[in-house]
Amino acid sequence: MATTLNLSRPPDLSSSSASDQSVSGQSSNNRSLRIAEIERRRRKAEDPFALALKYFAKVEAGTPIHGNVDLENNLVVVERVAYSEGLPPEAISVMLDFAMSLRMGVHPCVRVLKCLIPATVVPQEAVVRGVVWMCVGQIAISTQVLFIKWVLTVFDMIDAKDQLRAIYGFIFNFVAEETLCPYVCHLLYLLTRKESVRLFRVRKLLDLQSKLGRQPFLLNLLSLYKVFYPEMVTLSLPSRMKVGFRNHSGPWESVLIGVQKRNNAQVASDISLTFEIKDKTSSRKRKHRHMELPALGPALQSETQTNYPISKKVVSLAHIRSFSQLLESLHRIELPAQMGSLLGSSLALQYLDCVQDESAFLRLNLWLGYALNEEFLFCGDGGVSQISQEALQFLDHLLSTQDFLQEPFSSTEAFLYKFLSVWDGSLLRPQILGLLSNIPVVPSSCIGRLLFEPLMQLFFTSTLFFKCGLIDCLNTMLLKWLTWHSVYALEDCLDISLNSHTSINMTLSGFKDSVMELVHFVGRLASVGLQLEGSHSLLLGLILDFYETVCDMFLKYGLPLVVMPPAGVFYPALFASDPVSVDRLARIMYRYKMNLTSAKSKEKLIEQTFHISRQTYREFNHYLVVMVNCLWNSKMFQPGAAVELTEEVLARSKVPEYWASFDLIHHPAFLSYAIQFHHECWPERDVDLNSLKPSKQWGWYLEYLFTQGFEGLQQFIQSNIGRRSTTGDKQGGTQSTDQR
Repeated sequence: MATTLNLSRPPDLSSSSASDQSVSGQSSNNRSLRIAEIERRRRKAEDPFALALKYFAKVEAGTPIHGNVDLENNLVVVERVAYSEGLPPEAISVMLDFAMSLRMGVHPCVRVLKCLIPATVVPQEAVVRGVVWMCVGQIAISTQVLFIKWVLTVFDMIDAKDQLRAIYGFIFNFVAEETLCPYVCHLLYLLTRKESVRLFRVRKLLDLQSKLGRQPFLLNLLSLYKVFYPEMVTLSLPSRMKVGFRNHSGPWESVLIGVQKRNNAQVASDISLTFEIKDKTSSRKRKHRHMELPALGPALQSETQTNYPISKKVVSLAHIRSFSQLLESLHRIELPAQMGSLLGSSLALQYLDCVQDESAFLRLNLWLGYALNEEFLFCGDGGVSQISQEALQFLDHLLSTQDFLQEPFSSTEAFLYKFLSVWDGSLLRPQILGLLSNIPVVPSSCIGRLLFEPLMQLFFTSTLFFKCGLIDCLNTMLLKWLTWHSVYALEDCLDISLNSHTSINMTLSGFKDSVMELVHFVGRLASVGLQLEGSHSLLLGLILDFYETVCDMFLKYGLPLVVMPPAGVFYPALFASDPVSVDRLARIMYRYKMNLTSAKSKEKLIEQTFHISRQTYREFNHYLVVMVNCLWNSKMFQPGAAVELTEEVLARSKVPEYWASFDLIHHPAFLSYAIQFHHECWPERDVDLNSLKPSKQWGWYLEYLFTQGFEGLQQFIQSNIGRRSTTGDKQGGTQSTDQR
């Protein structure tokens, strides 16, 4: 027992010792924390910046400034911190209240406003108090302008906007001041919601316009009002008005960029409508600043900001992380101040597509118009003559956005009309042609001036590859026009509108005129282009792509219009040396027949206001006779045929049986197939192509051609040549035809 007690005692002593050490260590840690907290408070009390803020918070009105050493010293401390690290939110509140209250006069107010560089966010309450001080009426107009400029510069950094929108009416009253009006209109533009639009405000802006003229800042605000209430704003806004607002960033922008680099944050400046600046320098004299998409969301991301604020009434797009969150907050989302950031976010584009916010599209169009014109048209150093990766990425983003939304932007359309007149056809060719293919329906009265004239000059003076790219672009454009027609066509009126934001009301006859102008224009380009390029197979293939779209406009897209290809396209395709082109021409003629037959039957059954012209039927019948005589009847170049040559010319050609030179056996496109067929059927005989003309061998040869994948040729023959003709006698190189 004693031994046991002895053995058990040391553990008890050890446990007691460990417990005492733990208690002493914990008390030591608590004591260290208390000492550290006391030291921190002491340092804070002695911090010059904290002392300076305390001074400006407690300084009384009427304190003299001349010879005031404390004012100068404290202001220098605040400026040093502002220009190096930026001011925290509480410092912004203290300094802004000191400046706008004019406790020590105007001079310190201006100096303080110029050093208000936020490090993170700007408290909304501070901005509201600044507006309240403006209403007092003691602040000089120049100082009020400086304050509004500051608000515009840091607008996207303000932590909330609800209180600012609550005092929308107070801010609107400042539009009466001519000097303040441009800046106030811009601020109102950013704050405007549907509930902000009132009839008396519209009348006030119209009165100002009658006094000041058609100023861009007034027109832009009125255009936003018209989006929400078109019946209130009866004024017709000019289609070519200057887009966007002027840069009012003042002395803060460059300092904000420096602060963002030091703080590893991104500062968004909506007023300058710029993208974030790269660290690397450019050799160009003029720095292009619209090529990089701005980041979506607040200027600085912190842990509290990155969490999804489901409980808030208004949710920023920057806080949305998934499509499910987007659906939950669909009607509580607040758009960013910098609309360009929407192009870089798939969730933001999904929001635009779902909600169809009129004001969002208007603001995005204004932003895009400003960026495109500044970067590609109004450049003092020669525009974008020096292609850059930034320009490619920017236009690629724009193209992908339009493809996602399935609709173009009106600002892009206006930009292209200007850019085509100065474009050389090679710079950014894929991107420009991609944007061009998205242009909505253009009225026939102005389509020639806006599109055809500049494109025709480029087409005839450019390379083969540009010609091919332009034909493909115009084919895509026609496809989209026809698709929009099939979707948006109404019984009484055709509304070819890409969306409700850029509605173009057009009658059915007006739409048909535009489509006909486009088809005839491509026909002229194709005819001359094939001559210039020697009927190049690549160009001919793309032209046939276009007419495969044209031939099915009635049956596939419901447009009562049939336009035949010109002779400059038909004959090069018929006499092409590659069988694919001839086969595609045969399929196109088959589809033309199906469309004309259907249109004719519908005209008989239903009384309609449209009719396919007799000239169209005559052109089709003419081409049909030519093809049958050429490929089937072996009657080319004979008297009375469509293509006539004098006996002299035919004799000089020294071609035996010239009338059969382009039938299915001797045609350059099918000659190799005829020889191969002869070898496979009669390998021991010498090649005699005339031996394929008897009816049985002719039928075998046709079946052989059909098995080679010439479906268009098969459809054409089966629909236009009688069954008896395909299997009947073939004497003297001719067969009877069932011609339409």
